[in-house]
Amino acid sequence: MSASLAVQIAELSARLASARRILIITGAGLSAESGLPTYRGLGGLYNGRTAEGLPIEVALSGDMLRERPELCWKYLAELGRACLGAAPNAGHRALAELQRRKPGCWLLTQNIDGYHLAAGSPPERLIEIHGQLAPLYCQSCGQESAELAEHLRQPLPPRCARCAGILRPPVVLFGEMLPEQAIDRLYHELREGFDLVMAIGTTASFPYIREPLLRTRQNGGFTVEINPQATELTASVDLSLRCGAGDVLPELLSHSLSD
Repeated sequence: MSASLAVQIAELSARLASARRILIITGAGLSAESGLPTYRGLGGLYNGRTAEGLPIEVALSGDMLRERPELCWKYLAELGRACLGAAPNAGHRALAELQRRKPGCWLLTQNIDGYHLAAGSPPERLIEIHGQLAPLYCQSCGQESAELAEHLRQPLPPRCARCAGILRPPVVLFGEMLPEQAIDRLYHELREGFDLVMAIGTTASFPYIREPLLRTRQNGGFTVEINPQATELTASVDLSLRCGAGDVLPELLSHSLSD
């Protein structure tokens, strides 16, 4: 570890120790350390086009699921297999431990892999703004089916056992509205204010990811970015750490945060 990174970790650890209300925002970069593909950025799987010549935003859209469900499910299945084939990493576990030690710590994630819950983050302080890949549900009758792995071994798109309707995961596809309950929860907590907001492994492409950082900094709070590469956020935060979350987050916990 470089001397400059060690100084940054010491500063962030002290800030975390003194903060009462904290918001952690996570993106695909965090789960990339578990081996999952990211949409963009370092190692981005979909920086170009799909085999069909489509942008991934088109292939994984609500319109595509309605019009050509077999094509949309081709890429949903790819994500599903990747998620089922990996597990939470040290970064997920460190954030869950931070939430255990800090009852005012909230977690907002763009990821759909369910790893934060699997790592032990409390569901009542976890906002999965883009949903999860499971359980699947039927678009026709609403029947749930939790057996994602089994469906991925069958012909696609998966079908409902009750009515043969097409199943889908409870995720926000491109072009769809964000879940109202999750948005309401986020903005309720944002109105309460945060002492510290930290973005981890996200390029911050969406306004609802940038806004908590910008608003918190305007209100005198401390803002942090952890990412191996520069992003749209870099110039707008108080502290930017150029490293992977799996390395720095456990170090932060061991540095000075204690029960």
